This record gives sequence, C-alpha cells and structure tokens, in this order.
Amino acid sequence: PFDAGADGLVPGEGAGFVLLKRLGDALRDGDTIHGVIRGVGLSNDGRGRGMLAPSEDGQVRAMRSAYAQAGLEPSSVQYVECHATGTPVGDATEIRSMGQVFGTSRPLPMGSLKANMGHLITAAGVGGLIKVLEALRHGVVPPTPHVAELNHAIAETGFRPASAPSAWPTEGVRRAAVSAFGFGGNNAHLVVEQLDPS
Repeated sequence: PFDAGADGLVPGEGAGFVLLKRLGDALRDGDTIHGVIRGVGLSNDGRGRGMLAPSEDGQVRAMRSAYAQAGLEPSSVQYVECHATGTPVGDATEIRSMGQVFGTSRPLPMGSLKANMGHLITAAGVGGLIKVLEALRHGVVPPTPHVAELNHAIAETGFRPASAPSAWPTEGVRRAAVSAFGFGGNNAHLVVEQLDPS
C-alpha cells in the first residue's frame, strides 16, 4: 500500500472478533473498554464501472455519513487506517476521497494493515479496527512498512504513511478512523476513539 510501484494486492488469511456493547451497559458492567465507536458511515456505489472498481463518490458518502452521525469534524481525527490494497487505481481513489473529506494540505498520518499481513479479504475491516484499538491503547501511531517511493496521488497531499512508530498526539482524546471498501461497491468508515476518562 501507498508505494508508487505497487501493482496489486497480496491475499492473506485471518479472522477477528470484537464484542460490541452499548457504552452505558459496558460502563455499568465494569467491562474493559478498548475503544468507543462514535460514528459509522455505510454506502454502496450502485451501478458503476464494475464489481471491483472503486468509486470516489461512494467512499466520500460513507466518510461524511460517519462524521455526521458522530457529530464530529474530520479535523478531529489524528490517524486514518486506510483500506489501501496496494493497487494503483484503488489507492489513488481512496486518497482523492480522503482529500475531499479531510482536505489535502493537512498533515495526517495514515496506515494500512495490508502492508503487514496482506489483504485479509472478508476479515480486512476487523483487522484494521483491531490495529487501531491497539494503537489507541498504546498511544503509538504505527508505521506502515515497504514504502520506498510514495504513490504520486499521495505525494501531492499532506497525508503520509508513518515510516516509524511515533507517539500519538497528546491533545484531547485519541481519535482515529478506519476505512473498509469491498466487492460490489460496499463502503464503510468508522470513527473510533479511546474512552474519555472524564
């Protein structure tokens, strides 16, 4: 993902599980809360260029829907876990979509678990969510390996895959986003944050 020479995805295998619970119930029950999902945006591209061709408009709809539901501005997000499959068309489309929602000049760290594990296909979204939950817990922006030369669509923006682990920004509640785009034009975007201790 994100490299100018990337020319296709590498399949992986995996499964992941998360327990979803209403926040009030989890607090009442004394559960360990790994993160709070503040907003979910879903869309489908409808008829398009084909089952595997990504749509910028569909991705933007999912992202904007998530922030509207959360009642938050995209500017409050400190890290984005991208879908980023490592295909030239897919990665460039996602970057353009992010530019419409986050703006292109804002420095924003991003990553993709696919650089570490390959594309987990139907488990890719939950894998990205688990990665983000662990990053929030440890207060570390995780690196994305194997980026020798930035994809040209990224190079002209403020978005950057982290090349080394770095401390999470300290101001306010740690907040991240997770994008997952699937076969047939399904788009999902989550806004996830650490539990605010106050």
